[in-house]
Amino acid sequence: MHSGKTGNKEGLTSIAEQLNFYGGKRVLITGDTGFKGAWLAIWLHHLGAKVLGYALPPASKHVQFALAGLDHIITHVDGDVRDFNKLSKTIEDFQPELVFHLAAQAIVKYSYEEPKLTFDTNVGGSVNILEAVRNVESIRSMVFITSDKCYQNKEWIWGYRENDELGGYDPYSCSKAAAEIIFQGYLNSYFESRKNFGVATARAGNVIGGGDWAQNRIIPDCMRALQSGQPIVLRNPAATRPWQHVLEPLWGYLLLGIRLWESPKKFTGSWNFGPPTGSGLTVEDLVKLIIQCWGQGEYRVHMDEGAHHEARLLQLNTDKARMELHWRPRWDAYQTIEETVRWYKNVYEGNKAVEMTRSQIGKFAGEAI
Repeated sequence: MHSGKTGNKEGLTSIAEQLNFYGGKRVLITGDTGFKGAWLAIWLHHLGAKVLGYALPPASKHVQFALAGLDHIITHVDGDVRDFNKLSKTIEDFQPELVFHLAAQAIVKYSYEEPKLTFDTNVGGSVNILEAVRNVESIRSMVFITSDKCYQNKEWIWGYRENDELGGYDPYSCSKAAAEIIFQGYLNSYFESRKNFGVATARAGNVIGGGDWAQNRIIPDCMRALQSGQPIVLRNPAATRPWQHVLEPLWGYLLLGIRLWESPKKFTGSWNFGPPTGSGLTVEDLVKLIIQCWGQGEYRVHMDEGAHHEARLLQLNTDKARMELHWRPRWDAYQTIEETVRWYKNVYEGNKAVEMTRSQIGKFAGEAI
């Protein structure tokens, strides 16, 4: 098994020790019923934060939020970020100290089918959360999550930096670029002059891990096929992605939330979180490793000639996060896939999803950096 340790050797402070900051803090998460949001909610609850989640009800009984019984662990409000009145009242009533905004329509393929819903959620919802936060003085720190797909993808072989051109080909990517522009408008007009308040966008993509059951995403598709004994079908096997475990960007978001609280003027802005440039795997190589970790299975390639445009290469430059936040990826590609497959196998075998999640958080956060 690969150790995956790529951390900073300047001291032995663990991630867990750094994140003790969150104990007792009031934290709002939008999108807590989503894949990343559920992992973040479990982690923050484990740290002792008072967590309130605001999101649509879980999409099915199989997603992480439902499997982990998160509605019994944190306070959750069923709500839509498109509903400004309910969102703003929820925030006003809770008086959070920190906000993590993750609520979004996050599937590229679905954005082709439902472009208006995608723009209403990712653009209109962005306006709503920023406007609601503008009116609540208790908030000291906000991490506004967008996507690596907010960049105008020219399929360069080098990673995109935070000041590179924004844009998008498909409705999803365009909506995330638009959210970034809206964020900048609120930052320039309202937030820069607000005392004791730090706010930043965070960009990450191709996140994998246990509990993701979204349609048209590679890991859920693989798990469904392997569980049922069917071959995995690949429609774009040569596409290269910088795969990372869900805990990697979440660790970045949590660290950024602390720094925004401590030094708002220094850390306000935009931040990339991803694996080292050049460490990406093709979809085909990823699937081969998944089958290896699972212990059996097969795949076949089915190229869909009528498929929508899909980028073949996209990676981020994370020098800023490494140099200024002292954030580092923890797990290499093999360990990322190994831990992901282990989560699904254990849950299939009857282990509790929330215990598997907490176990992997502990394993990840206990490593010295």
